[in-house]
Amino acid sequence: MGDVGERRRARGGGGAARRAERTAVRIEAARFIERNIPNLDILNAEAIEIIETNADIVLEEIGVNFVENPAALKLWKDAGASVDGERVRLPKGLARELCKTAPSSYIQHARNPERNVTIGGNSLVLAPVYGPPFVRDVTGGRRYATMADFRTFVKLTYMSKWLHHSGGTVCEPTDIAVNKRHLDMLHAHMTLSDKPFMGSVTEPERAADSVEMCEILFGKDFVAENTVMTSLININSPLTFDRTMMGALEVYARANQAAIISPFIVGGAMAPVSVAGTLTQVLAEVLAGVAYSQLVRPGAPVIAGAFVTSIDMNSGAPTFGTPEAAQITYGMGQLARRLGLPYRSAGAFCGSKLPDAQAAYESSNSLNMGLLSGVNFMLHAAGWLEGGLVASFEKFVMDADQLGVLHHLAKGVDVSENAQAMDAIREVGPGGHYLGCAHTQANFKDAFWRTGLLDYKPFETWADEGERDTVALASAKVARMLGEYQAPPIDPGIAEGLASYVARKKASVPDAFT
Repeated sequence: MGDVGERRRARGGGGAARRAERTAVRIEAARFIERNIPNLDILNAEAIEIIETNADIVLEEIGVNFVENPAALKLWKDAGASVDGERVRLPKGLARELCKTAPSSYIQHARNPERNVTIGGNSLVLAPVYGPPFVRDVTGGRRYATMADFRTFVKLTYMSKWLHHSGGTVCEPTDIAVNKRHLDMLHAHMTLSDKPFMGSVTEPERAADSVEMCEILFGKDFVAENTVMTSLININSPLTFDRTMMGALEVYARANQAAIISPFIVGGAMAPVSVAGTLTQVLAEVLAGVAYSQLVRPGAPVIAGAFVTSIDMNSGAPTFGTPEAAQITYGMGQLARRLGLPYRSAGAFCGSKLPDAQAAYESSNSLNMGLLSGVNFMLHAAGWLEGGLVASFEKFVMDADQLGVLHHLAKGVDVSENAQAMDAIREVGPGGHYLGCAHTQANFKDAFWRTGLLDYKPFETWADEGERDTVALASAKVARMLGEYQAPPIDPGIAEGLASYVARKKASVPDAFT
């Protein structure tokens, strides 16, 4: 299909695409974050040694299960692991040695090169919520997500300045057959946005479809040489690697496409209740998953992931924004950096049913934790509600606005001659004010982060405008952004190739909703 895409690209009306580009609305997009602040390291040398030693013991003595995957078991056995049924035990040092071929950073290419992102090092790439089956807004309340909702979120992500990545399953479109919805979701990311995106992982065949669609979008030769997708591979904690996710990982690794190797941890249910115990298990799972990716293809780009929440021991519900989850996230950041791997964690996490004060407190705690823990790829950075069951339109724009704060915090403190402001201090002197001085006039436009949502108007103005709370302001902003949306230009030949591929694949099999 990549060759077909190349032929269509050649004859597909490049002039028309250039004319469309000249008349399109210019969407402002911030470059991915490059931190100029230190990471917060909370583990001392003794703690690191204990956790790393215990993780090695887990891999060697307890082992991990690779379920219904004989090919994986053979790869492990050939690499020197002990295989007993589906249980794989790794001799001390084997996983770490295999992990050494994974790159410490990589570039994910977008169809608009200005939107390319670097993942690793001191970078932080922000992507929206992933996976909720429900959506919520002020008009329709809580309901099952549809493909129309999905397209709306892709548009909002494209229009949001502080989000660098279009994400993946921003919500689960339940009105499309399970075996076909990945095609519509990918098509939306590829045509409604020009930011980088994620591929499908729900079946190995759907991962293969994702690669083929990228070959149409980017060209087969380009995909063979470059990373154009970063996709999420969850480990079934504790210590289990299932056929579906590992099959998708194998497809992406062989195609040189990136995968996040991420345990899904609810502390007290899927990992020990203690921080050190959970860190031990998470590290062991990441080591085994990353090592396996390198068995499939040495040098395949991967991210060490950690999705961690605690549990309410009264109700059994997951909790977010808690100090224990923060300690695990900070600690895993240290451990990932010691492995020389990019790190995925954090997000705008909350357990609230509404975009209210609980949602704001918990999300703020989680977002700041992500910045300070050295996260390189932050999924769920906007829109997460109700423990990840709901993608909220209003909370999406609330979160997306606050991501600008992370950008500004990450800059660190400017101590250039201009920032020292000695000329301003001399000009104003004792008892004066800075509003009219030359330094203020020269710098006021860029001196402070400015919200695109929150209300700082005088009380009288706020009252005259209807006493709108943040949710009402967010609802109005959603409508305004969608009203201003224009799809980024795409070569007509490529657009035709993508539409044809999706139509043909969907027609080739009957609908399946399980």
